[in-house]
Amino acid sequence: MEAVKALIENCWIDKKKDKELYTKVRRELPKCQKFFREQLGWTIINNEQILKAEKIPAHAESYMGITDFTESRDYCLFCAVLAFLEDKEEQEQFLLSEMVDMLELQLKDVLEVDWTSFTQRKSLVRVLQFCENMRLIEAYEGSSDNIGSSIRQEILYENTGLSRYMAVNFAYSIADFRSWEDFERQQIEESETDRGHYRINRVYRQITAAPALYWSHADDSDSIYLKNQRQWIQRNISEYLSGQLHIHKNAAFLVMDEEECFGERHPREAMLPEIVMILCRLIREKAETGIWKKRQDECIAVSHKEFQAELYNCRARYKQAWSKEYREMEDTKLLVTVISYMKSWMMIAECNEEIVIYPAAGKIIGNYPADFQIKEKTDE
Repeated sequence: MEAVKALIENCWIDKKKDKELYTKVRRELPKCQKFFREQLGWTIINNEQILKAEKIPAHAESYMGITDFTESRDYCLFCAVLAFLEDKEEQEQFLLSEMVDMLELQLKDVLEVDWTSFTQRKSLVRVLQFCENMRLIEAYEGSSDNIGSSIRQEILYENTGLSRYMAVNFAYSIADFRSWEDFERQQIEESETDRGHYRINRVYRQITAAPALYWSHADDSDSIYLKNQRQWIQRNISEYLSGQLHIHKNAAFLVMDEEECFGERHPREAMLPEIVMILCRLIREKAETGIWKKRQDECIAVSHKEFQAELYNCRARYKQAWSKEYREMEDTKLLVTVISYMKSWMMIAECNEEIVIYPAAGKIIGNYPADFQIKEKTDE
């Protein structure tokens, strides 16, 4: 169902930016509200400005967040901007200098603000550009790009009123929360009063909004529910997401047909996913031959050095098929890039001095044509 995909894929659907999609999704909304409310446990915001599913994940993952932001400082500034906009009326205009003064005041107990610092000004630029892209604010005079060179550039903004919908509305106070762990702890406490319903939400959220659902023990409650209700879950996933539920010994995945894909996907037509698929095939070969031993939970633990050696071996064997960027990339940068990508798709995790390889690494693998090696030797 296109409405479900659109609400999951987008932070929200802004009527002013995409009236056609807004109208289409709003028309289909009655058919899918039950799925959001009962299976996912997500609230739908439905008004004359936006449509939004308040997407709360089952578990916090390192890849979750605003991709435009690169520093924790960006998030601090963004929260301060949201607080500043809270005191503004819809369509009220204000100057950059007014907002900057308020940001300094709001953040004085959190971080030291120094607008003479280029990195801090760039953080502000990223935040303001994100706010404009999401239409939280609109620039009437001036451009956020100029702030990178000087904070004295004056810009006239208008508050659109959409900022009030950016933060998720929780049914409990988060004033004393200090980390993501506090949110998960609160959810566990709430689940004690209705374990069955919360477990349903947790399973659907993980399957829908994360690359994989893993479990370590056979008596894991989520895996038991998943296996006992697999036909019902598959029916819902097929109807609302047009996907297939794949259940393995210690993992479950939502697999989409190519023409039905939405949001971020792996693999896609790019060099990095291609490299990772080839590397995953080499990893799978080592597991199948017993060179790398699988644990009881189907994961493999290897040292950083072993993982690094396998990646460099992969490049040595197949670099002729790689783009110049990755063929000539400095070793350390290549390693960091591949690890970061694989972590974002829950294929691996870094634990102390080890790399833990999850079942997802063996789920989708790639290979070059059978005559690749022959062509390579001919070229030489």
